[in-house]
Amino acid sequence: MRPLSKSKIMAFRQCPRRVWLEVHRPELKTDSSATMASYEAGHTVGDIARRLYDRVGDGELIDIDTLGFPAVFDATAEALTHRRPIFEAAFTTGDALALADVLLPAGKGHWRMVEVKSSTSVKDAQREDVAIQTYITTKAGVKLHSMALAHIDSSWVYPGGDNYAGLLVEEDLTQDTLELQPEVQGWIDSAQRIVARPEMPQVKTGAQCDSPYACGFYGYCASLEPAVEMPIHWLPRFRAQEWAEQGVVDLRDVPVEMLNDTQQRVRKCTVTGKVYFDAEGAARDLAAHALPGYFLDFETIQFGVPIWAGMRPYQQVPFQYSVHRLGERGDLEHREFLDLSGKDPSRAFAEQLTEDCGSEGPVFVYNAAFENARMAELGERFADLKEGLDAIVARVVDLLPIARNRYYHPSQQGSWSIKAVLPAVVPELSYEALDGVRNGGDAQEAFLDAIAPQTSVEKREALRAQLLAYCGLDTYAMVRLWQVFAGRTDGTL
Repeated sequence: MRPLSKSKIMAFRQCPRRVWLEVHRPELKTDSSATMASYEAGHTVGDIARRLYDRVGDGELIDIDTLGFPAVFDATAEALTHRRPIFEAAFTTGDALALADVLLPAGKGHWRMVEVKSSTSVKDAQREDVAIQTYITTKAGVKLHSMALAHIDSSWVYPGGDNYAGLLVEEDLTQDTLELQPEVQGWIDSAQRIVARPEMPQVKTGAQCDSPYACGFYGYCASLEPAVEMPIHWLPRFRAQEWAEQGVVDLRDVPVEMLNDTQQRVRKCTVTGKVYFDAEGAARDLAAHALPGYFLDFETIQFGVPIWAGMRPYQQVPFQYSVHRLGERGDLEHREFLDLSGKDPSRAFAEQLTEDCGSEGPVFVYNAAFENARMAELGERFADLKEGLDAIVARVVDLLPIARNRYYHPSQQGSWSIKAVLPAVVPELSYEALDGVRNGGDAQEAFLDAIAPQTSVEKREALRAQLLAYCGLDTYAMVRLWQVFAGRTDGTL
């Protein structure tokens, strides 16, 4: 029997098949860009935590990458005798092992343990995480005075100057952790029994695939299940998982009377293969918004640990926009903004935006809540620009509800994202034809790569071109959607 890490025990708590795959078939795991970003945020927060909990600078980091097993256990035992802050202390019980983020000396030979997370609140799964860590640490002979979880304070504002005091707030979990202690050994034993099996456990995909964390084995597990021609999850805002647990996986098997009007429309279009388009209704929705019109889209980035002064953790910071202007005579102009300097782009973004969006005419967006929220945040930060930004918000017209209410193509598979609607309405346009950056996640990765100090000038310029092409297509796509929905042919389209 080899010891299971805390992360693998947590994987078992989510799904027995997941822990089996983690041990026996890790190569099948494909983590999403969001999951990878979460890992990176965790590493960054961990680095900050070591600085915050070691003000004197005499703490000890047990570097598992350098030491390896079993040397980390010996190094931890030695560090415990020094009675100084310890980071990544390693403990094992023989059947389980864990690394403690922070151990701080307490009175009478005891220690205070702090687990550090990049979330903005304490999650139920994290309580189990701390309970497992506590069990392994105490069974290894360490006397714990208390246990806490430190997480990011989302209301904190970075003052700049590499000063991250206040980024983390603690929640004491001592009582919660002690109440869970009798259960932990059972979790470890059960996980060990699963891992010892020669064959993979038979588990169907379900709600556990995304809760409490997105599982990187989902694609593999889904590939093992019979393909469903018309999956029930194509029905928007439908309790698909509840029905799937009852054996209903094809939307054709759901009684029509259980569906609302939108769900019935999706079902009908999917089954018949026919497009729904209320052309008169769409034209009527847009008739009140006379040209000139502006078609606007933002790209944003967020950091769990802010890098620019004035930012809150995980605040969406706009770094790029594209705006197409369609004139009264059908002339089409394009303007754009992109800052890859590595400095805070916020003020320059807001200043140019108020110029490029003019003073009159509708500002068309796709999902107005997003752009409106970003402009409101910019207005809060820069009082002298608030009036101009508010004036843009007052002119915003959202194309998303028009698309949702007036149009549906079977190829959309229950989605009204612009990535799903555009190829249906204007099939000659495609995001797949773009080089490198084809979605918002790609755009964020490209931005981070471009502002990295080590990135060459040549690569930065290549990324700039990709970002501009992607964001430009987003707003040109809106122009084309407007054209179809409004029943117009204005512009050099």
